[in-house]
Amino acid sequence: MDDRELLARLFEANRERLQAVAYRMLGALSEADDAVQETWLRLHRADAGEIKNLRGWLTTALARVCLDRLRTRKSRREEPLDEQPAVLGGSTPEQDMLLTESVGLAMLVVLDRLAPAERIAFVLHDIFDLSFDEIAPVVGRSLLATRQLASRARRRVRGGTRAPVRDASRQVEVVNAFLVAARGGGLEALVAVLDPDVLFRSDATAARLGAFGELRGAAAVANFFQGRVRGTRMAQINGI
Repeated sequence: MDDRELLARLFEANRERLQAVAYRMLGALSEADDAVQETWLRLHRADAGEIKNLRGWLTTALARVCLDRLRTRKSRREEPLDEQPAVLGGSTPEQDMLLTESVGLAMLVVLDRLAPAERIAFVLHDIFDLSFDEIAPVVGRSLLATRQLASRARRRVRGGTRAPVRDASRQVEVVNAFLVAARGGGLEALVAVLDPDVLFRSDATAARLGAFGELRGAAAVANFFQGRVRGTRMAQINGI
């Protein structure tokens, strides 16, 4: 086995971890896969003899790819939020973290509101435990400035993902009212139970099957759900 073949095998051994990192940085599986592939191309072009710590090199290279992608997004567009990646092999700390409640859609929404450098610093330090010495060259900031980026992101994440305490019976009442109106087929009744500024976002699977990625406003959402939920049952997921 030559050096390139060995490098390819070592890269594949790191692929799932890299996908987990990229997904947290970018928020979409397709973009995460592209970023991992670009990282492989950078590795293929690199001088393997100069790489002393492959795991660290890959993480740093991937972070730079993701930072470039975040910075070049032309608009903060609304996109269907991807389902959580499945664990394909043995469990690792990174995969365990990826499957906890903190990797829910609410977290992805909050991460998407961070500035690119804040997001990179937070994900690498708080989730994947890289040191600020390793992160600073990636974001192009001083050590102190990098710490401040992560601290600012941490405050925003904690504030943005703190769920308000809700009365469970009230939640059931609201969902029931929506289902009754939707099953009854009355558009006006359905509009009446929705917030005028309601935002409906489908997940990636539904979007691929032809569902709208995003609908805004009570009339648009009501029109979409009218007559579509006759077989729907109420369920509690993650306490919600």
